[in-house]
Amino acid sequence: MEREEYMRAALEEARAAARSGETPVGAVVADPQGRIVGRGRNRTEALDATAHAEVEAIRDASRNLGSWRLDGCSLYVTMEPCPMCAGAVYNARLSAVYYGVKDPRAGACGGLFNLFMEPLDRKVRVYGGVLEEECREVLTEFFKGKR
Repeated sequence: MEREEYMRAALEEARAAARSGETPVGAVVADPQGRIVGRGRNRTEALDATAHAEVEAIRDASRNLGSWRLDGCSLYVTMEPCPMCAGAVYNARLSAVYYGVKDPRAGACGGLFNLFMEPLDRKVRVYGGVLEEECREVLTEFFKGKR
């Protein structure tokens, strides 16, 4: 699969979150063989403050792979991860993060600051702007309805 295909799968999750009244952020985890092994969407309203799309996708991937170590896997998420989610990416040992829309207010992958530029013992590659306009549109449409 190509980056855009994974991001389209994350966008499906974001749209499902919006239909549930959640902030429309979706995520998928892909393994080194190219399979989607984890899916997640925001569920903070339904569950709790930690139920971000990234954390949900990491949990799902860990269950499906039988390990919390997701070495070689990549996260695709429609909005740049916050500090909590960037920490989860690091702790789950993901190799890369691909995101759609930058978050200048809370992004921890370059929007506000970049956790992965710190002298950590493992490197995580970060790529922004994947299907950025589509990701932005989902968020914009959701918040238009809220205002």
